[in-house]
Amino acid sequence: MTNEIDRRQVMSLSAMLAAGAALPAQAATTEMKETKEEHMRKMRAIPKDAPKVSMLVYPKMVALDLIGPMTVFNILRCNIELVWKDTKPVTTDLRIPMAPTHSFADANRDPDVLFVPGGIIGTTACMEDPEVCDFVADLGSRADWVTSVCTGSLVLGAAGLLDGYDATSYWAVAELLPLFGARHVNQRIVQDRNRFTGGGVTAGIDFGLALAAKLKDEEAAKRIQLIIEYTPQPPFKNGSPEEAGPERTASMRKSRQGMDAAARVAAENAAARLKLS
Repeated sequence: MTNEIDRRQVMSLSAMLAAGAALPAQAATTEMKETKEEHMRKMRAIPKDAPKVSMLVYPKMVALDLIGPMTVFNILRCNIELVWKDTKPVTTDLRIPMAPTHSFADANRDPDVLFVPGGIIGTTACMEDPEVCDFVADLGSRADWVTSVCTGSLVLGAAGLLDGYDATSYWAVAELLPLFGARHVNQRIVQDRNRFTGGGVTAGIDFGLALAAKLKDEEAAKRIQLIIEYTPQPPFKNGSPEEAGPERTASMRKSRQGMDAAARVAAENAAARLKLS
C-alpha cells in the first residue's frame, strides 16, 4: 500500500514538473506567435506619412517596367495607386492582365511620385490619346517627382513634362526625346531636378532603388537592394547598342521598324500639338 502511494506521489510530482517545464516553452511559443503576427501586421501597414506613388498602367504595357519599381516601392511601404481610365484590367506584354486600383476620376490628384512604365505599342497609343496626356500633365504639374522607365518617358514628353530637361528612354526610341524639348542623356538612369527617367525594362530596378534613396534615405535603399538580392551579373555583355555592336543593333532596329516608325509619328504629332517643333 505504501509503495502504491509512493508511486502515485512520484507520478504526480513528475507530472507537475513536466507541466512546469512546459510553461516557459508554451509562453515562448505564444510570444513568438504574437511577435510574428505583429511583425506581419506592421509589414502590411502603410504609414500615414508614406510617399504617395501614382503608377500609370495601360493596355499593351511591359509588365516588368512596372513590377521592378513597384517591388521597391512596396518594400519601402509606399502608398501605391495603379491608375488608368477605369478599373478594368489592362493587357500586358506577358498576357497577364494588370488591374488598376484607381480610375482617373478617383486617383490621388496630388501624388509625391508620378510614374509611367513603357511598352512601345501602348506608349504610342498613349501619346495619341488626349485624355491620357491631359491626365499625366495634370498629375505631373503637382507631383514632387515626375518619373518613367523605358518608353514611358515618351508619354511624359507628349504630356509636355520634359521640355528643357535631361532624360533617357529605351535605346531604340531615345532619339525622339528632343522632339519634346528634352536633352537625351545616354545613361541607365537620369535625374534632372525632379525629373527621374530610366532606360529600358531592367533599368526599372536601378531607377526604383535610386528614387527610394531620395524618398527616404540611402540606407533604406540599400536595405531594399539586399532584400531583393539585386546583384546583377548578366551572362552576356550585350545589353546596350554599344555592347551589342553595330551589326546586331542594326538587325534589331530593322525588326522594329514598324513600331518605331509609328512611335515617331505619334511623337511628332504630340510635339506639334505642344508647339515644340
